[in-house]
Amino acid sequence: MAGQCLTGSCFLAGVIFIGGLSASLPVLNLHAVVGVIFIHELEREDFKDTFPFSMDDHEEPSFDPPITFHANLLDHPDLPRWLRYIQRTPFDTGYLYGSATSKDVGKQTIEVMAYNRYTFETVRQTMEIRISSSPEGEMPYQADFLVKNWDVEEMLPKDAQESFQEAVDSMWEQEGLTVINITSALDRGGRVPLPIENRKEGVYVKVGSKDPFTTCLTEAKSPDNLYRCRLEQQPIITCYDSFSPRFQVDWCNLTLIDLTTINATEMVPVYGDGVLEEGTEFNPPDDAPDRMFFSTRGT
Repeated sequence: MAGQCLTGSCFLAGVIFIGGLSASLPVLNLHAVVGVIFIHELEREDFKDTFPFSMDDHEEPSFDPPITFHANLLDHPDLPRWLRYIQRTPFDTGYLYGSATSKDVGKQTIEVMAYNRYTFETVRQTMEIRISSSPEGEMPYQADFLVKNWDVEEMLPKDAQESFQEAVDSMWEQEGLTVINITSALDRGGRVPLPIENRKEGVYVKVGSKDPFTTCLTEAKSPDNLYRCRLEQQPIITCYDSFSPRFQVDWCNLTLIDLTTINATEMVPVYGDGVLEEGTEFNPPDDAPDRMFFSTRGT
């Protein structure tokens, strides 16, 4: 019948129609340095005015459309292992962030696709990231802080990092700190918080310096404070806690890494991202010893 079409034909026509509603932004050239946090904001405004319908109408939309992003390495289904993406809601800014390693030196091409969730339009942008080694080399003294009352995307803006660095500066008593990496606590084995107001996932912030740790930092890992941590009590820090109240640091989860005392043959403790190295295979144990999970009372 003239007024009808086969389901497959209509579906194919719809796919072709939607596939044609796409646009592209100019190629973006970015730079990342090994051992330094890389952050790129995916601003919704940069993509919103480029959607085909918006360009045809030449009018400001009467509503703020929800926009989501998908990012991947060119000719790959996902991002490179050092790079992560986060966007809390379709109305928030998206972020590409991570810390490149010496294995990543070179050029990587990232494809970003923005989706208008109201009109199903898409906008594509290609990013060329040039990764180079740090002229100063790896920071020999590194401290990894767990901030319990922040989410990862809240720590990614520049002003938030500067505020955190100021707090670290006052306890490390030196300037020139470098933010090495920022990681969500969920990516490090943390639990998803209950859906209660003001509950946060937590974020790990690793900073590095060429200057040794101060007594203020090392006393958090003293035997007495480690014992308090085993009792689920916070360590006693004699110096002024410059993080509180804005940054609630879990001092029991503070990690101090002194690369000057580690031999080349020793393994440096590195928290992985849950992705196996290429060519490797996970072999779980065949069996595990019995464990008693419930205490038994004697009669």
